[in-house]
Amino acid sequence: MKSALHHFFIYMFLCVGLSCPAQSLYIDSLRQTIAGKGVQEKSKPALLCQLAEAYRINRDYTAAEKSARHGARIAIHYKNYTEAAKAYTLITVIKGNNQQLATIKQVSDSALILAQQSGNPVAMAYGYYAQAFLYKTVENQEKRIHFCQLGLKQLEKSSDPYIASKLYYQLYAAHSDWNNTAEVSKYARKATENALKTKDYNLLSTSYAALSVAHEYNYNASKEKPELDSVLFYLHKAEDLYSQHPRQVSKYTHAITCVNIANTYLKYFPPNDQEAEAKAVYYAKSAANLLKDVPNTQEVTASSLGILSELASRKGNTALAETYLLEAYHLMKTGEHPYYYTLINVVQALSVLYKQQGDFKKALAFQEEVTQYSNKNFNEKQALNAQKLEIQFETEKKNNEVQMLKERESSRKMQTYLYACIAIASLLGLLFMFRSYHFKLRLSLQREKQLQLENHESEMQIKLEKEEKARLKAEQQLLEAQQQQLQKEAMANALQLEHKNRVLHTIKDRLGDDNSLNMQKIVKEEIVLDNDFEEAKLQIQQIHPEFFNLLTEKALKKLSLLDMKLCAYLYLKMDTRQISQLMHIEPKSVRMSRYRIKQKLGLDKEVDLNAFLHQLGS
Repeated sequence: MKSALHHFFIYMFLCVGLSCPAQSLYIDSLRQTIAGKGVQEKSKPALLCQLAEAYRINRDYTAAEKSARHGARIAIHYKNYTEAAKAYTLITVIKGNNQQLATIKQVSDSALILAQQSGNPVAMAYGYYAQAFLYKTVENQEKRIHFCQLGLKQLEKSSDPYIASKLYYQLYAAHSDWNNTAEVSKYARKATENALKTKDYNLLSTSYAALSVAHEYNYNASKEKPELDSVLFYLHKAEDLYSQHPRQVSKYTHAITCVNIANTYLKYFPPNDQEAEAKAVYYAKSAANLLKDVPNTQEVTASSLGILSELASRKGNTALAETYLLEAYHLMKTGEHPYYYTLINVVQALSVLYKQQGDFKKALAFQEEVTQYSNKNFNEKQALNAQKLEIQFETEKKNNEVQMLKERESSRKMQTYLYACIAIASLLGLLFMFRSYHFKLRLSLQREKQLQLENHESEMQIKLEKEEKARLKAEQQLLEAQQQQLQKEAMANALQLEHKNRVLHTIKDRLGDDNSLNMQKIVKEEIVLDNDFEEAKLQIQQIHPEFFNLLTEKALKKLSLLDMKLCAYLYLKMDTRQISQLMHIEPKSVRMSRYRIKQKLGLDKEVDLNAFLHQLGS
C-alpha cells in the first residue's frame, strides 16, 4: 500500500498543467469583474483565462473550457492572437487533464497556428507548450522535450518567467519518467527559479514540490540524510505558501503537498519515531479535511486515508485501519470516473487486512473486486492507448503531409525561378539576335554604299586620267609648234646677221607627271555566340502508405489484433520493456510474439523485424 501510494503522489504532481497568473481572486470575484461595466471587451480574454484556470484547478473542466473558449473568441475578434494562443493552450491542458484525447490534437494545433499569426515570441512559447503537453498526453517524451526546447529558444528573444517555468517543469517531468536524476534536479531548479520571478504562488508551490521529488531521487540513490532533509524543506516551503497566500494557492495543490509530507514521514522514518508518526497523521488528516468540499478529488482523499490506515496498522489497531480503508473504498466508488490505481490499492489493502484477520470470505470478495477493477483499468488503459496511438499516427501523418507540401512548395518555387531564368535568358537571346541582325544589316548597307562609292571613284579616276592624257597631248603639240616657230625665227635672224659667230642653244623641256592612288580595304569579322540552356526538373515524391494494410498484404498468415498492436509499438521504436508494460505481458512473451510475427511475415531469422517495419512504414 505504501509504495503504491508514493507512486500516486509523484504522478499527481506530474499532472499539474498550465495556470494563468493572478490567482488572488476567487471565482465569484473574477466573474463579477468580467461582468462589470468598467471592463473593456478587449481586456476580457486575459480575465477569462484566469477564470478558466480557476475552474480547472477546482476540477470543473466543463466550465473551464467554456470560459477559455469565450476568451479565445473575443481575442480572435479583436485580432489579439497572443491572448488567443494562450487561451487555446489552456484548452489543450484542460483536455489533457480530462483525457479528452479525440480533440486535443486539433486544439493544440490551433494554439500553435494562432501563435504563429501573432509573431510574438512569448505567444510562440505558449504554442510550443501546447504541442509539448499534447505529446506528454500521448506519452511521446522525445517530441515533448523537443517542443519544450523550441519554446525556451523563443523566450531568448523575449523573456517571460511564467511560461519559462512551465516549460522547464515539463522537461523536469519528462526526465522524471526516465528516472534521469541529474536532469530532474536541473530542470526542477530552473522551474523554481523562474516561478520565483512571478506572482503565481500556485505555480511556485508545484515547483517546490518538484524540487522535493528531485531531492527524493537523490536520497534514494545516496541515502544521505541532507537529501531527505531537503525533501521535507521544500515540501514545507510549499506548505508555507498556502499559509501566507491562502487565496492564491488552491486547496487541491495544498492537499497534495500535505499528502506528500505525510507519505515522506511514513516511508522514510522508522515506525518507532512517534514525532514523525504524529506529523504523518496530522498532514494526512489535513489533506482529507481540505478536500471535503472540493469535487472530483476522491483519489487524493483516499490516499490520505490509506496513509492513516497504514499508520493504524503499524500500531496494531486493525479496527481503525479497517475503518479508514472502508471510508476510502466507499469514497472512491462515489466518483463518476474512479481513479482505478488508487481504488485497486484500497481494495487490495482491504483484502490483505481481512485475510490477516481470518475473514477469508471478505478477503476473497475484495480480491475478486481487485481482479474486476484491474480488468476495467486494463480495458480503460487499452482504449486510452489506442486513442494515443491513433493521435500519434494522425500526427505523424499530418506532419508528413505538411513536410510533403513544404517540399512541393519548394519545388514549385524552384520551377518558378527556373522558368523565370529561362524567360529572361530567352528574352536576352532574342534581344541579342535582333541586335546582331540589325548590326549585320547596317554593315551590309555600309559595304554596299562603300562599293558604290569606290566604283564612282574609279570611274572619276579613269575620266581624269583620260582628260590628263588629252591635256598632255595638247601641250606637246603646242610645244612642238612653238619649237618649229622658234627655229624659223632663229634661221631668219641668222640670215639677217650673216656673220653671227655663235649658235643659239636649243631648249628642251621634258614634263613628266605620274599620279598613283593606293586603296585600302577594311575587313571586319563578326562573332556570334549561341547559348544553349537545359531545363532541370526536380521531382520529389514521398509516399506514406497505409502501414497496417501493407503489413496485412505482406503476411503469409493472418495477423491477430495483438500482432498488429505489437508491430505498431515496434514501429514507434519501443523497447521490449515498454511493450511488455503497455500490453501487460512478460518480456519473454514479447520476444515470442516477435518470433511468431516474423514467421507469419515469412521473414528469415537474420532479418531484423524492426528494420523491416520501419522500411515498410517509410
